[in-house]
Amino acid sequence: MSTKSDEEYNNIKILENNPESYLITYTRHLERRLRVLETEKQLLEAERLKLDKRLNMLQGELERLRQPPLMVGTITDILSDERAIVRSSSGPTFVVNISKNLNVGKIEPGMKVGLNQRTLTIVEILPESVDPLIQGMEVIENVPDIDYSDIGGLIDQINEIKETVELPLLKPELFKAVGITPPKGILLYGPPGTGKTMVVKAVAHRTNATFIRLIGSELVQKFIGEGAKLVREVFQLARKKAPSIVFIDELDAIGSYRLQAATSGDREVQRTLMQLLAELDGFNERGDIKIIGATNRIDIIDPALLRPGRFDRLIEFPLPDINDREIIFKIHCKNLNISDDVDFKNLAKLTEGATGADIKSIVTEAGMFAIREERIKVTPEYFHKAINKVLKRKEQNEIKFYMI
Repeated sequence: MSTKSDEEYNNIKILENNPESYLITYTRHLERRLRVLETEKQLLEAERLKLDKRLNMLQGELERLRQPPLMVGTITDILSDERAIVRSSSGPTFVVNISKNLNVGKIEPGMKVGLNQRTLTIVEILPESVDPLIQGMEVIENVPDIDYSDIGGLIDQINEIKETVELPLLKPELFKAVGITPPKGILLYGPPGTGKTMVVKAVAHRTNATFIRLIGSELVQKFIGEGAKLVREVFQLARKKAPSIVFIDELDAIGSYRLQAATSGDREVQRTLMQLLAELDGFNERGDIKIIGATNRIDIIDPALLRPGRFDRLIEFPLPDINDREIIFKIHCKNLNISDDVDFKNLAKLTEGATGADIKSIVTEAGMFAIREERIKVTPEYFHKAINKVLKRKEQNEIKFYMI
């Protein structure tokens, strides 16, 4: 108590002795206090705005969660009075209104849309659904730089493929002038390693087309209807990325003979085949889409695939003859550091029955023999060792195949 009394006494004495100084000091104190309060007010205001924004976001999220789910439907037709015929996911078909918030011009038959559950009004256009397997397929929009000069021999085969695939994509006016429809598809057949895939990639490179490559076995699925669905979506993807080339390798996986006595698995493969037949020769125009199939077993391909209108041309890829083998050796040795005494003609004579893939493997093995001995040049000796190794391995594999 005495301390407080002393302080009050001192203040009174200061006020009596110098009232102006006291008032100035007290005013400055109040100003500092006011600035502190204003700073606290600004901080609280910023915190309030932050909390308001958070509250609005949570309210919006709550409203979104409270909205009823939409039904999925498929547009069948567009009517003149801005209504549409829709087949709902539950089965029935309805004539429904289109929301005023949607652009009617963007709605087309076949599109998936969202329907209000109570009124069935179209309120949203849904994106196209693509199976993950289709998205994961080998879609090459910029085909590797492979040209016809990288392929040894196969002159007649290349010319036929040019006429069937390349010309209709590059010069469609020629076919219109003559008055014929260009061939729809071609089937390449022959032993493995004879250059079927390389020729297709060269054509895709020359035409600047999207190259979609899939293996026939990828279309064989476990559940009923899944394989046929994949075929449809492959062709939808091809239409979307046209001009495009769909290359189905190992076609015999789904295109073999249909038998009466078949298991459930065989019948599912047959359903996939029938969907492929419908896409190859259906009512829908394929436009700038060319279909190329490849197989090593044309003897088991279903006749329905081989008739004109589906695969119009059947092109055989035989084993290369001696002149072709010499050209293939020169192509694969183009970047190889070889000695001057390497005789390509002699190498071609020593590789009777070898395919283009075998020759590429021989060149690689010859280079490996040189590296093994730390040489920088590949000599005929290394080529001879490589020929013995690769062809011997090939003969052993063929013997095992026939024994099985």
